[in-house]
Amino acid sequence: MLDKILYADSGTGQTQDMLKVLMDIPAIKKADITILHVVPPQVSADALTAKWEEGGKIIANILENTQLDPHKVSTMLRQGEPKDIVCQVAEEIDADLILIGSRGLKRLEAILENSVSQYVFQLTNHPMLLVKDDIYVKKIKRVMVALDKSAAAQYALDLILYLLRDYPDAELFLARVNPDLKPELLPLSKAEMENNPILAPAAEKTKRMGVSYRCIVTGGKPGEQICNLVEEYNIDLLVMGSPDRRPSVAKSLPDLDRLLGTSLSDYVRVNATCPVLLARKEGS
Repeated sequence: MLDKILYADSGTGQTQDMLKVLMDIPAIKKADITILHVVPPQVSADALTAKWEEGGKIIANILENTQLDPHKVSTMLRQGEPKDIVCQVAEEIDADLILIGSRGLKRLEAILENSVSQYVFQLTNHPMLLVKDDIYVKKIKRVMVALDKSAAAQYALDLILYLLRDYPDAELFLARVNPDLKPELLPLSKAEMENNPILAPAAEKTKRMGVSYRCIVTGGKPGEQICNLVEEYNIDLLVMGSPDRRPSVAKSLPDLDRLLGTSLSDYVRVNATCPVLLARKEGS
């Protein structure tokens, strides 16, 4: 399910740290990794040559720091607009996951500052693992998946179970934020949380895969509560479904709601204090 990973170099150490942490997971070790560095358009031939040489050194540095299996790695140095090239290469190699850094810019900031990760987040159909510049990357021990009734959430669960099934070091937190749950009913008992109609089938599937888990149910605004749970339980990786709501005729255009930061996945992408894996696939 994760045979091909695209590492889109952002020049930050956090993204490299995330790649090194991921290599502890057996399912990731089996994957082929493409390391991409993009040289933006330059005003002169001399400037282009200098940037091209710099890009080669950056790729060499990534290979040295991450100590990846050379048989499982390929490198690409491309020229163009980084945001466009990342989307193009993801399509070319049919990436199962894009690993990319993010400044975590909010709302219109991301548009005005030409955010690469925001643009790719808008337009790609591939799962993305976003690593913000201002977070500390830790060994993956506590993973949370945010669940609701959507197909995208179920895909997120399947994706993380695939990653964790042969990785006994992690515990999976199955989280459900129900905006209709009345505050006076909280906190729920352990039995009530495990019997939640959203979490019960997810728990059964997780148990069958041999993955350690616990259930969390709370109320309130989903975006805010998911981010609160990340901090409360000291989560190392958050996984959530990110459905593409655009009609097929508009697949090449950004979704205005997401550009303005009003979607759930966009809110969490900006505000979560850990890396965020946004699970998305064609047709979800």
